[in-house]
Amino acid sequence: MAGSDFSLDIAALDKALSSIEAVLDPARKRAEIAELQVEVAAPDLWNDVENAQRVTSRLSSLQSEIDRLVSLRSRLDDLAVLVELGQEEDDAASMAEAETELRSLRKAIDALEVRTLLAGEYDQREALVTIRSEAGGIDAADFAAMLLRMYLRWAERHHYATEVYDTSYAEEAGIKSATFQVKAPFAYGTLSVEQGTHRLVRISPFDNQGRRQTSFAGVEVLPVTEEADHIEIPEADLRIDVFRSSGPGGQSVNTTDSAVRITHLPTNIVVSCQNEKSQLQNKAAALRVLQSRLLEKIRQDREAEMNALKSDAGNSWGSQMRSYVLHPYQMVKDLRTEFEVSSPDAVFDGEIDGFIDSGIRWRRTSETVAAG
Repeated sequence: MAGSDFSLDIAALDKALSSIEAVLDPARKRAEIAELQVEVAAPDLWNDVENAQRVTSRLSSLQSEIDRLVSLRSRLDDLAVLVELGQEEDDAASMAEAETELRSLRKAIDALEVRTLLAGEYDQREALVTIRSEAGGIDAADFAAMLLRMYLRWAERHHYATEVYDTSYAEEAGIKSATFQVKAPFAYGTLSVEQGTHRLVRISPFDNQGRRQTSFAGVEVLPVTEEADHIEIPEADLRIDVFRSSGPGGQSVNTTDSAVRITHLPTNIVVSCQNEKSQLQNKAAALRVLQSRLLEKIRQDREAEMNALKSDAGNSWGSQMRSYVLHPYQMVKDLRTEFEVSSPDAVFDGEIDGFIDSGIRWRRTSETVAAG
C-alpha cells in the first residue's frame, strides 16, 4: 500500500472516530462515572441490592465505553507513528504490520459507529427474546432450537450474560418456544433488528424419504422494563396458575409445582417461567416478562396511532426477514438488507454480527427516508 493511501485511510478513520466521539460525548460520560463512583463508595450501597446492581452495572458499562474510545484513539495515533517510521526506514515488515492494524482498526471503528445508531427510546435496555416454532411441524421445532442456540452462542461470544426463563419442548425434537434475557447494555437496540420470521430450507433429517423441507420460526425482541416505566398491574387483572416444570420429552425436572403461568386478563397475554427453583422466583421472573410484553404493547399502540396519521401503512419489520438455505446450496441471506454469507454453520454457531450491523444501518436509513 502506498504511503499516500495510508495517509488518506488514517485521515478517514480519524474523521470517523471524531464523529463517534462527538455522538458518545466522553466528557459527559466521565462526569457520570464520577457521580456513580461516589454512589458505589457509599457504605450503605448494598442495603438496596437492586439499586446497587443497577449502579454498578451502569458504572461498568460507561467505563467500558470510555476504555474502548481511549483504546481506539491510542491505536490510531500509534498507527500513524508506525507508518511514518516504516516509510522513513523503508521497513517492509513495519508497513505490513501497519496494513494489518489498519484493517483491524477499520473493523473496530465501523462496529462502534453502528453502536452510535442505537438512539431509540429503549435501545439502551437489556433484551428479552422469545423464539417460537411456526409452520413446518417437527422441522420448525428443531429450527427454533437451532435459533435459540445461535443467539445464546452470539451472547457468549460477546461475554454477555443470559438467563433462560422458560422453554416449552416439542414432543419429538426441538422446542415450541423459549424466552431468555440478554443482560447487556444496548442488547435490545442491537437485537431488535432480529425480530421477524426466519425461514429454513434443508433436507429434513426427520423425513425418511430425504425430501426438502421449508420451515419457519418467529423471533420476538422486547426491551426489559425498569422501575421508571411505572406499569401498574392490578392483581385482579392476573390469573396465576402453578404447574410442575418439565424437560425434553415431558420428563419432569422438578418434583414440586414451582413453575408459574400468568395470564393478563385484559390483554390475554400469557407468560410462564419454570427456570427458577422456587415458585416465588418463577413468579417474579414471569412478572418481569409480562411487564416487558405490556411495555411493548403500549409502544405498538402508540406507533399504530402515529401510523394512522400517515398515508402509508407503517413498517413491516415483523415480516419474513431472513432465509437459511442448506440445500441445494448453502447460504444465509437477509431479505431486507441483501447481506448474505455462504457459511450457515458459522451463523448457527453465533456469527451474526454482520447481519445485525447491516440491519441496524438499514433501519436507520429506513427511518431517515420515512422522516423525510
